[in-house]
Amino acid sequence: MKRIILAVSLAMIAAVAAHAGPPAPRAEGIEGKDYRWNVPAGEKLEALKLKGDRKRGEEAYEVCVGCHLQSGAGRPDGTFPQLAGQHTTVLLKQMADIRAGLRDNPAMYPFAATLTDPQELADVAAYIEQLCIPLEHGRYEGKDADRQVTTGRALYEKECKDCHGANGEGVRERFYPVIAGQHYRYLLRQMTEIRDGRRRNANPEMVRIIGKYTDDQLVAISAYQSSLVMPGSMCRARAPASRK
Repeated sequence: MKRIILAVSLAMIAAVAAHAGPPAPRAEGIEGKDYRWNVPAGEKLEALKLKGDRKRGEEAYEVCVGCHLQSGAGRPDGTFPQLAGQHTTVLLKQMADIRAGLRDNPAMYPFAATLTDPQELADVAAYIEQLCIPLEHGRYEGKDADRQVTTGRALYEKECKDCHGANGEGVRERFYPVIAGQHYRYLLRQMTEIRDGRRRNANPEMVRIIGKYTDDQLVAISAYQSSLVMPGSMCRARAPASRK
């Protein structure tokens, strides 16, 4: 019965999301004078100060399940990212930026807007961070996979490793995201948008680094990044419980 109620609730939220728009476009962005990449202010600052409650976060996360799945695995086709195991700092920044109109994400905005206050943001982030990162995720599957991964590794180790880590673990304190276990197509889309100036809340240093890469190089880097594994933090999907 609980699952039926949840399914109906999610369907209703999805219907609202289809008609609700994102906040009004804002002039601030990566090139704007009034926006700096990561100034702790407003509800983001408040949420960062709070201790998230995982139990409450699990309940609040139900509005995310329809897109990101119960496991936080997202979708292998890259339409929705893997969230499981992501640093709370990264999750809070992205949710707050979407709610404030600093990151353009019309699909997520109506759902992010349902979270009531900084405490609920902190709760959801705490719940998501403790989920194990699924080993099964979308990877590069072209015929030249070995070559692409090899090429991508050389590029990654030259300019990406210092921020995102040898195993794609990111840096919690500096808001650098975990990328291990992330879907290839999502990684490629985000890096392309950052390079082309379409993700307004991107780190300017990453914009500078990634701006010189060709489409082929972004494919290679994404192929390698999607192959990364964080020891001890990743898990295989659990088999569905058998019915008696």
